[in-house]
Amino acid sequence: MGRVLMQYAPELNGPDLLGWWLQQPDRRGRLRARRPTPPDPVGIRFAFYGRMSTREFQDRLSSARWQRDFAEEVIDGRGVIVAEFFDVGYSRQVPWPRRPQAARLLAALADPGRRFDAVVVGEFERAFYGNQFRDLAPLFKLYGVQLWLPELNGPVDTGNEHHLSLLALLGVHSKREVQRSRFRAKAAMCAQVIEQGRHLGGRPPYGYRLVAVGPHPNPAHAKWGRVAHRLEPDPSTAPHVQWMFAQRLSGRSVAGITRDLNHRRVPCPSSVDPGRNPHRSGAGWTLRTVASILANPRYTGRQVWNRQHTDRGPLDAADDLLGQSEVRRWNLMQQWVISRDIAHPPLVSEHDFVAAQQANARPAPADNESGRYLLTGLIRCQECDRILDAHWVNKHAAYRCRHGHRSSTADGMARPRNVYIHEAKAIKQVAQWLGIPAADPNAVVAALLEHDVHVTCAIGGTLTITKVPTWSAIHDHPRSRTSAESPLATVKTTRGG
Repeated sequence: MGRVLMQYAPELNGPDLLGWWLQQPDRRGRLRARRPTPPDPVGIRFAFYGRMSTREFQDRLSSARWQRDFAEEVIDGRGVIVAEFFDVGYSRQVPWPRRPQAARLLAALADPGRRFDAVVVGEFERAFYGNQFRDLAPLFKLYGVQLWLPELNGPVDTGNEHHLSLLALLGVHSKREVQRSRFRAKAAMCAQVIEQGRHLGGRPPYGYRLVAVGPHPNPAHAKWGRVAHRLEPDPSTAPHVQWMFAQRLSGRSVAGITRDLNHRRVPCPSSVDPGRNPHRSGAGWTLRTVASILANPRYTGRQVWNRQHTDRGPLDAADDLLGQSEVRRWNLMQQWVISRDIAHPPLVSEHDFVAAQQANARPAPADNESGRYLLTGLIRCQECDRILDAHWVNKHAAYRCRHGHRSSTADGMARPRNVYIHEAKAIKQVAQWLGIPAADPNAVVAALLEHDVHVTCAIGGTLTITKVPTWSAIHDHPRSRTSAESPLATVKTTRGG
């Protein structure tokens, strides 16, 4: 008699057919897989929190899966996860209030109608860094929410010294792991720049573009199909960089170079490569942009790294929960890492680059000494109330106000004429108003400061000098006694603003 094969029923031809088969008994009546028991409806309701730091080198699904598996193993038989919060692309150093999903979780703690009673994490070091748990523990306690950890195989007891000691140790270990990884990475990058002249990523300097130069030096990366890159001159922008250095070496000022670039409508770096400069407007060249190009040694053909560093410090020393602020700062030139050999085609020779750093387009006194400006900060513009800038011209100290107009901005907008006055003329007018001889400029300035006078300059170089009321005079004035504001708010000072 032949064997009869079971025909698939229509209701079994679904996506979980294999799962159905695993739940059926075998020939001996044994179950192939244990049927899952439904969660206890009166068990603890948990919110799961996890985190992964990098999108490029981690898979979100696998990372979230193994962290959640650990969390479910901890709460097995004691509750069920009803909510999930998972941050992607945030370092463990970032405090919870600045991680989007962690911030949502903290906000949910204060909600009386929240869906969960406790929080479970897949790994302590994925969730906390340094003293973060110590700072957050009072918040969990305030709202009556327990925190469950795999390292404790259950909830944290803040009254248990052994628990607190273990968590403090884990926090230190989490911080040490980050610092050790950073040190190793920086040491390796330093060696790669010096010995290989390797491009370590980031935006190419204006005038260059990135080109592939073969397989990646790391065999594992090369096996994955990654390639190495280096800088090559950009045909459309490299001539502008060479022109800037030539102009600077001829003695031209940075402001003059910037103004000429804007006048000729040469595209600035952020307009040439907007994809890598989303934080910039692309409106035009500025003095700082031109100055940074002229000061970048990568145009000599050598690779340069570690020109900047990130300062990390608490946002508020009184509240570590706020986290850390990150500020980019320039390193000293002695800290820069420069390749031993030429790494890419240069746009300027090393000799010309060094000469450009020593070029000075500012006018100077005939004796080559620094100019002395006696009235710096003491004269304001009558048109816009700005403090006049010190300005050396025709071998004499002078002061001017351009009403906010920058040297790099092309003319065309309507604005008042510049306010301008020679220092000698200003000293003479002040001396006449004070009634003292103008033969000793230092004595005139000392008397000006002593008498608390307010000096403004109009177009044409005419000074208006007025006496600033003293505190006693203001206090004795009848109107000042009924004023709700401080009398000092109406007094103009002789310096700053």
